[in-house]
Amino acid sequence: MDQAGIPETLQGPARRQAGPPPAELLDFIRDGANRRFLVASHINPEGDALGSTLALSAALRALGKEALAYNKDGVPEYFRFLPGCEDISTGLPEKTGDFILVLVDCSKPFRAALEGVRFAKTVVIDHHELDPSRPGESAPDILWVESSSPAAGLMVYDLIKALAVTVDRAAATNLFTAIATDTGSFKYSNTTPEALEAAAALVRAGADPGRISQNVYETWTGKRMNLLCLALRSLEIRDGAAVMSVSAEMFRATGTTVEDVDNFTSFPRMLRDAQVAALISELDDGLIRASLRSKGAIDVRSIAQKFGGGGHRNAAGFRISASAIDLKDLRERLFKAIAEASPKGE
Repeated sequence: MDQAGIPETLQGPARRQAGPPPAELLDFIRDGANRRFLVASHINPEGDALGSTLALSAALRALGKEALAYNKDGVPEYFRFLPGCEDISTGLPEKTGDFILVLVDCSKPFRAALEGVRFAKTVVIDHHELDPSRPGESAPDILWVESSSPAAGLMVYDLIKALAVTVDRAAATNLFTAIATDTGSFKYSNTTPEALEAAAALVRAGADPGRISQNVYETWTGKRMNLLCLALRSLEIRDGAAVMSVSAEMFRATGTTVEDVDNFTSFPRMLRDAQVAALISELDDGLIRASLRSKGAIDVRSIAQKFGGGGHRNAAGFRISASAIDLKDLRERLFKAIAEASPKGE
C-alpha cells in the first residue's frame, strides 16, 4: 500500500501534471499588435479539436481580437450541438498572411491541411508528442506542447483562465466536450485529477454532461448503425489485436461517410483479450485511414509512426495512399506491426 491506501498493483502509471500556459504565450495574446487570429485544428475533427477551437476563438474575441475558427472538414453532424459550431469555416480568408495561425490539438500545419499556406506567425497548443520535422518546415513562433495533458481542451481551459476571460455556458459546453471525448468520458487511463477538477468547474459554469453525452454518443442514424454492423462482420482477432475495416463499398451501400466511423474503435476495444483495437477506413480521396487504440501495454503511436502517422501511446492513427496498398494487405501489415510491438515480440 502507498498513496491513499491503494495497492501498487492497482495504481496507474505515474502522471506528471501539465504545466501552466507559458508567459510568452500570454504576453503574445495580450499584445495589442497581435489582433487577427485563425484558430484551426486537424482534419477529421473530433470533440477535442472542435471544442478547443470554438472555446479559444470565442475567448480571443472576448479580448477584442478578430478570431476566425477553421477546419477543412467542417463539423460532423453529431457535434453540431456545440455552441458556435456554425461559425467554423471550411474556407480560408483571402489574405492569410494577415492572420496569426493558432493550431490546437495538432502541431503541424499539414495535419490541418494548411501545409504551404502563409501566415504572419504560428502558435501551437497541443497535447500530442511532436511530429518529426519535415524538410524545409519552419518552427512555430510559440510552441506549447504538454504530452502529459489528457486533452487540448484542458490546456485551452487553463489558458482562458490565465487570460482572465469568463468561461460562460457556451465555453463550458465546448471545453467539457473536448475533455470528455479525449478521456473516453473520463474512463481512459489518461484521466487525471486536473481533468476531473476542470470538468467539475465546467459543469458549475453551465455544461450539461447528460446533454453532451446524449449528443455525442446517442444520436446515431440508422445508416450509421448499418455501417457498424458491416464493420463488425470484418472484425478479426489475433494475439490480442482486434482489427476492423470499412471499405468504400460499405460507405456507398449504407449512404454514410467517414465521419460516421468516429468511435467505432470503442467496440473491438471492449473485448477482454484485445490489447489493441484498429479500424481501417477506405476514404473517397484515394487514401486509407487507420485509427489505433491500446489498453496500455502496447505503444500504438510507435506503430502509427511506421506508417507516417502519430498520436499518443494509447491512441494514434495514420493515412496511407490506397494506390500503395489495399485494405487486405494493410490489415496484414497492421497485425504484424502490432505483434512486433507487443511485449512478447520485443
